[in-house]
Amino acid sequence: MTSQIDTIGCLPGPAARRQTRQAICRWGDHAVRIGGDAPVVVQSMTNTDTEDAIATAIQVKELAQAGSEIVRITVNTPEAARSVPAIREQLDRMGVAVPLCGDFHFNGHKLLSQYPDCAQALSKYRINPGNMGGGRRRDDNFAQMVEVACRFDKPIRIGVNWGSLDQELLARMMDENSQRAEPLDAKAVMRQALVVSAISNAERAQALGLPGNAIVLSCKVSHVQDLIAVYRDLSARCDYPLHLGLTEAGMGTKGVVASTAALAVLLQEGIGDTIRISLTPEPGGDRAREVIVAQEILQTMGLRAFTPMVIACPGCGRTTSTVFQELADDIQRFLRQKMPGWKTKYPGVESMNVAVMGCVVNGPGESRHADIGISLPGTGEVPAAPVYVDGQRTVTLKGDHIAQEFQAIVEQYIERRYGQPHRSQAASE
Repeated sequence: MTSQIDTIGCLPGPAARRQTRQAICRWGDHAVRIGGDAPVVVQSMTNTDTEDAIATAIQVKELAQAGSEIVRITVNTPEAARSVPAIREQLDRMGVAVPLCGDFHFNGHKLLSQYPDCAQALSKYRINPGNMGGGRRRDDNFAQMVEVACRFDKPIRIGVNWGSLDQELLARMMDENSQRAEPLDAKAVMRQALVVSAISNAERAQALGLPGNAIVLSCKVSHVQDLIAVYRDLSARCDYPLHLGLTEAGMGTKGVVASTAALAVLLQEGIGDTIRISLTPEPGGDRAREVIVAQEILQTMGLRAFTPMVIACPGCGRTTSTVFQELADDIQRFLRQKMPGWKTKYPGVESMNVAVMGCVVNGPGESRHADIGISLPGTGEVPAAPVYVDGQRTVTLKGDHIAQEFQAIVEQYIERRYGQPHRSQAASE
């Protein structure tokens, strides 16, 4: 008989990733792999006017520094297409090798054909079959874009959207559904049409000469349950890598919660090879927030590690001071700012856990469980803050400079644990 302890000890983690082909986005010597045995890739998209090459390049750099591994840019006009090589050149001068994905609708076949420098400067094309006309015209336009992808050896994402679904396909499937003995509801037929459109266009791209490992699929909708249902069906019917994300997640907490609710279910089931969190930024808001949310979804699920995680209590009547909140925020910002340099200098630091706790109830315990932690005094407690390193209490901080002193301790710990001399010594042992 299995004991309760045995059962708890065997709680499942995420399911094994579904086996897919692997697409590769390249720029120079830099390659980002999507699918296969590669980790789930984080993507984002600029919201600058692509015709403004400098502003777009600057935002691409910011997104890449935040952790976006592929950045998509809108290519919707001849002027935007002419700007793409300049954007790529500016990024290269800044030492930013992140691959660029061109987002095409309506006139993509013309832009890719008429501006070969644009086609070459991009590492991947996003094609929406629903926005390429109807009938023979749609087929010809699609074929023209695939031909360019073949000529320049570029992968494509066939991105089918609920709001721009192929209406001829949908009408045909609705007619077929009406003939069934027990017809499905309209929403179920629309979900099926998304999947059929994505797979049939992928198969057509292959028939036109594009390798099967140069295709990524997405079927985006705006509602959580619909997205889960569509991707479960899509993943069961093909082995192409899948791009996950709600079409429009929304603003603020709504966008974060909706994206997390949908993607966490799919990722837990092993579905999804690259993700984008489509947050609507507040006026003047930071576009890189969508990158941070994507990273935190993957990291809190144990699928990847990007930056040291800060564990902090929510506060209660025992913590009327805001000291622990301010310190937690300062430490989180400090760690994120340092990560671009730490990635190469301190391999493994991204898996570190830091605890910033607010009172004696859970503070010492949580701090001991973290790699490094501090337990700040709560209301009425002795004004002292014990620091725990690798489970052991090492020092107690007091006075007006606790935050600065703890930050210095964190830096010293990282240097000692993840620095080159430490690793060399460990290897020799």
